[in-house]
Parts: sequence; structure tokens; C-alpha cells
Amino acid sequence: MFSVTASLRIELFPADLEVSVDFYISVLGFEVGKDDRPGGGRYVWLRRDDVGLGLMERRPADSGPTVPPVAVEIVLEVDDVTAERDRVVAAGGELADDLITRPWGLTDFRLYDPDGNYWRITHR
Repeated sequence: MFSVTASLRIELFPADLEVSVDFYISVLGFEVGKDDRPGGGRYVWLRRDDVGLGLMERRPADSGPTVPPVAVEIVLEVDDVTAERDRVVAAGGELADDLITRPWGLTDFRLYDPDGNYWRITHR
């Protein structure tokens, strides 16, 4: 059995950094931890509780290495999924699926970020 503590950080590569930063702050409730934009950079580090999210603006295909497209579902666990759903909708978030209790017992709702990344918000 392992005794090493782990944490998870997600790095996304949005087509429009400004749109994505606004979405993650205003819709999903993240806060800026580090912002390289004022110095000319194209990277923003966001946090929400123990969740870390790095956003690096995607490079054009002809400017060097690019990130291959990947199918992914990102899951955010919250204490009160109904309150979170209400906050997301009030902030202008467009739901892909509204609150539903799944056959495996968890209640969640789902939405896409501005780059099409699929988020499932569920209770702990």
C-alpha cells in the first residue's frame, strides 16, 4: 500500500484564453492563482479548493508542437450539487444535462467549457 499523498492538476489548451478564463471564474467559480498575461504571457493558473487548473493558450498548428485532441470528461466534486447547479446557471452557464441521479447513485449535471471539454459536476 502506498503512503505517498497525491494531488491532481489539469492543464487545458483553449483556443481563446480570455474566454476560457472568464468561463472558469464566472461560471465554475475558480480563482486566479497566477496570471502571466500582464507580462505578455499566455498562461493562467486557476484554483478552486484543492483543484488546480492551468490554461495555456493553444498555439497555431504551424508554430511548433501542438497538443493532440483528446476525448475527456473532467469531474468536479462539490458538497452541494444543487446549489452549484443553481450558481452555474445564474452565472450564464449552459447545461448539457441538468441535475439527474444516475443509476450508480450519484447526482450530477454536465456542461461544456468554451473549447468543448466535457465537465461533470457531482456531489462527493
